[in-house]
Amino acid sequence: MPEQEQTQRVIPGAKPFPENIVMSGIRPTGFLHLGNYFGAIRNYIRMQENFTCYFMVADLHSLTTHPDTSALKSGVMRVLAENIACGLDPEKAAFYCQSHVPETSELYLYLNMLAYKGELEKTVTFKDKVRQHPENVNAGLLTYPVLQAADIILHRASYVPVGKDQEQHLEMARNYVNRFNHRYGDVFPEPQAFNFNEELVKVPSLDGTGKMSKSENNMATLYLADDDDLIRKKLMKAKTDNGPTTEFAEKPDYIENIFQLMKLVSSEDVLKKFDEDYNSCRIRYGDMKKQLAEDMIRFISPIRQKAADILADETYLKNVMMTGAEKARESASKTMELVRTAMGLKYF
Repeated sequence: MPEQEQTQRVIPGAKPFPENIVMSGIRPTGFLHLGNYFGAIRNYIRMQENFTCYFMVADLHSLTTHPDTSALKSGVMRVLAENIACGLDPEKAAFYCQSHVPETSELYLYLNMLAYKGELEKTVTFKDKVRQHPENVNAGLLTYPVLQAADIILHRASYVPVGKDQEQHLEMARNYVNRFNHRYGDVFPEPQAFNFNEELVKVPSLDGTGKMSKSENNMATLYLADDDDLIRKKLMKAKTDNGPTTEFAEKPDYIENIFQLMKLVSSEDVLKKFDEDYNSCRIRYGDMKKQLAEDMIRFISPIRQKAADILADETYLKNVMMTGAEKARESASKTMELVRTAMGLKYF
């Protein structure tokens, strides 16, 4: 019988789909920076108050481009500590390590049967990684979106806080959901992009090009682990010019970037003062960058210190991982029971 004419099975317990479930993950490579905080973590902190949240440290994903695991543990611990220091509460959300939930790998295997080589090769991130790492084009890199889909739908999540660069992967996750549901029965809801803000905050790079990034110019990125002197040094090197020559002139992108950073951490009065100075051609960028540096230090230093204190308590971090894994596995095991039943893989 052709697939489209098959009678779809009704899976006991699969419907209605669970509501208010959020899932997101972050790779344990590099240090968290200001863009991570304002682009993602700040939203996670709000979400954990009103949603059932699963936040994952994606250590398996990191192996696709970082096969050397000698620094993996320290990276995982640092990501845990920095997120908690920012306000993520392991008591409210399941905060876990991807490799501690083996059900992820099982679902990843099943979804690979629904993924096609041609569509995987067309993904923007795969093509980018091939260019960046031509010596390491492995199967895990190719099927990265499949594992990402497994991460999301393992908890039958409806909401995924993602940026523009992940929209293609989320669309692929919806494709796998629809293929699975069509072939085996309605088990998974379609995951949707979700954030509290209509438009995500994009924190600009200090060199005036693009946004802050873990992997680009370190001196153009403000990390949550940067010390006070380094923050000052980076901001004083931020790109500026000689200032406007006409009143109310349009700000160049690299100047707008400085004002955008000030909007994130400075008071309204401070921002208004420098905006007025710019519009009246009296702007002194050196003074502005000094003020921004002190405001940035006031914002970053408490997070840096709290993260250092947490990182020093390995027993606490291990307990966080164990508790998070228990929460995640409880959810995952229920989902996989539905999956195996739907697929006809329960033989006794």
